[in-house]
Amino acid sequence: MSRALVIKVTVGEDEPERCNQAFTIAATAVASGVEVSLWLAGEASWLAVPGRAGKAFSLSHAAPLEDLLEGVLAGGRITLCGQCAARRELTESDLVDGVRIAGAPTFVEEVTADGAQALVY
Repeated sequence: MSRALVIKVTVGEDEPERCNQAFTIAATAVASGVEVSLWLAGEASWLAVPGRAGKAFSLSHAAPLEDLLEGVLAGGRITLCGQCAARRELTESDLVDGVRIAGAPTFVEEVTADGAQALVY
């Protein structure tokens, strides 16, 4: 059975510590060889736009969000919620290279797969 971690983050600049925790867990899991799928929803949607993660916030004793985003993309997958993208008028051409847009059916498929563990921040 393969290990897979699906992380959904719904906060961004509005709750920097929770947001950074989600990205830290995702990047750490990727570095540990775990299959990772990071979903951005709600306010976290904006972090899929180039340059936004680097300007979102800075926390002491935490890795920069932009570095964590790059770490996840290096070995995992990042998905922007389809409804969240539509509400913000974002298309895949507006996003960081490697970020895809998908909806609830894809999320449900990922979180119900054998060996998947889901976390929501």
